[in-house]
Amino acid sequence: MNEQTWVNKSEWGPGPWQDEPDKINWTDGDTGLPCMIVRGPSGALCGYVAVTAEHRLHGVEYMDPKFEGLHAHGGITFTDRCQPNDDGHGICHVPEPGQPDDVWWIGFDCAHGYDVMPALERTMREAGMDSTNLRMEATEYWPASIYKTVSYVMNECRDLAAQLSQ
Repeated sequence: MNEQTWVNKSEWGPGPWQDEPDKINWTDGDTGLPCMIVRGPSGALCGYVAVTAEHRLHGVEYMDPKFEGLHAHGGITFTDRCQPNDDGHGICHVPEPGQPDDVWWIGFDCAHGYDVMPALERTMREAGMDSTNLRMEATEYWPASIYKTVSYVMNECRDLAAQLSQ
């Protein structure tokens, strides 16, 4: 497992994000599929699983009906090839020995209603805006807002990898 940290979270306030990396790459032990977590601009984590050129969803855009039936937190919200950038923070990986580099990343994000987004909350506070409505209280019908941790996103990636390997 390869972990990287680069985001300054000191002004986000206390929370599990303070001790988490901002990017993690690993290979799922059950399916052999590459997986990745990357922290998005809102401070929320995003999860990704890669499929090879032989897979039925390789090259398919996430809005395509072929993605119906796949489940991940908030639904599938991303598909693309590796997007390397100069600082190594992009949605891309260095393939492990024996893995192809022509992969198609399929991803989801944890920046939906009822998801805690610490960087967005900080930005709103700095702009003098009320960010209290971003954290929703539990009601009879809805859960309270919760930050989705690395552990949660890893489990979602493992589940998505299992779905994609079928």
